[in-house]
Amino acid sequence: MTISERSSGSVCILDVEGAITLGPGGAELLTDKVRSLLQQGKKQLLINLAGVPYMDSTGLGAMVHAYATATRQGGSVKLLNSTKKLYDLLVITKLSTVFETFDNEPAALASFPPAV
Repeated sequence: MTISERSSGSVCILDVEGAITLGPGGAELLTDKVRSLLQQGKKQLLINLAGVPYMDSTGLGAMVHAYATATRQGGSVKLLNSTKKLYDLLVITKLSTVFETFDNEPAALASFPPAV
């Protein structure tokens, strides 16, 4: 799995490519990346899942951890471009009620509060 980072205003967009699973370079990489961004003061995170074909329970745990950590620090984590398979997984686990999900980037970016 690889994660590339880009910004749009105060929002940090993480483009994830590859499966988010247990093991080196998987869910732990996402957790570390989110932790690092929050420590840098980047609290508005948009995770682009267009390149993620599969996520296991460890990946879901990493997503929940990212959401909880950001929320505790006054930030937010939203999801972009989840595949039907990933969205169905969010629905089954009831995480679709936790995460705001978007199908297009401009709408997702507009959902974040403006920078102060």
